[in-house]
Amino acid sequence: MNETTMVRLDDLSGPLRVLRLLAVDFGHLPAPELQVSSIDPDGLRLSFHDDLSAFEQWRAALGIPDAAVSYGEQSAGRTRVLKATVDYAGATVALIGFSGIPAAAMAGGAR
Repeated sequence: MNETTMVRLDDLSGPLRVLRLLAVDFGHLPAPELQVSSIDPDGLRLSFHDDLSAFEQWRAALGIPDAAVSYGEQSAGRTRVLKATVDYAGATVALIGFSGIPAAAMAGGAR
């Protein structure tokens, strides 16, 4: 990467500012895994592992409608994945929730 295409820390100020706002406004909510990346300098990712209730608390707090949440599976159907995004104070906030699917549910075909 040369200097003309290098992302500077200052280029991440949008999602970092949003993170600060979220910490003030929603500090009472469960702490997510956080990701700010030079690959997506306008985005902030909040991930929740094995706790879809935390995902739901954040979804509700950010005003994301149920219908805007997508559902998928990974790891040969052993892991549920919920995803939603919202524009918040100038950054794109992505919520991602991961949860194992109980073996009994996989065997019975219920989800």
